[in-house]
Amino acid sequence: MERRPPPAAANRCYAQRRFWEERYRRAGAEPQEWLGDFERFRALLEPELRPDDRILVLGCGTSALSYELHELGYPDVTSIDFSPACVEAMRSRYAHCPHLRWAVMDMRSLTFPDSSFDVVLEKGTLDVLLVEEADPWHVSPRGVAAMRRVLAEVSRVLRPGGRFLSITFTQPHFRAPHYAQEAFGWSLRHAACGDAFHYFVYIMCKGQPLAPYHLALGRQLGRPPPAPPPPVTVTDDEDEDFLRAIEL
Repeated sequence: MERRPPPAAANRCYAQRRFWEERYRRAGAEPQEWLGDFERFRALLEPELRPDDRILVLGCGTSALSYELHELGYPDVTSIDFSPACVEAMRSRYAHCPHLRWAVMDMRSLTFPDSSFDVVLEKGTLDVLLVEEADPWHVSPRGVAAMRRVLAEVSRVLRPGGRFLSITFTQPHFRAPHYAQEAFGWSLRHAACGDAFHYFVYIMCKGQPLAPYHLALGRQLGRPPPAPPPPVTVTDDEDEDFLRAIEL
């Protein structure tokens, strides 16, 4: 019987720049949506968007999200990806939209000045940072640090009152602790969408405080799992038929 690699090993390619570069060189700018198109999340995203918002899309890939935002009346959209092949293809595909801006950039080290954007939006991009994790309940220090580095950059480029909108299939008990860090200076809430399979939209507002529940949740991140309780030893005296002690 063929042995399959564990999920973390099988997913490792998604964290590698070379994998994406080769993929985009083969496929060009043919639209491909992770998790779904804008319409799937529209009811949750539009209340957080304003026509004059300066919007940054992280890890745009070949999604039509940036173009859809542009066509819906949000013209100031900057999209980044760490793949030169991707950015080149998208810049060519949407050359008829001169207000759409595309840049080769790593989300872990954004080159924008502080407070550059009103909205930072990502759809499935942050999931790549944790594809090598074997246990989502106990994320490794490396995984925690990778998420923290990107989120610190997002917080830095958001202006006060700005919103970070994160779309993922990862449930709140796994993802919220990463976002619920007081150092980022934002509040946190989330909403679910979907029927048979749920997706989650996390909404963070820069300059608003975290709720006490989220503060406590965030402090749990990176702590070692508690030690298992000691085994219970039953003595001969305790080994009795407990039914005899029940008064009927």
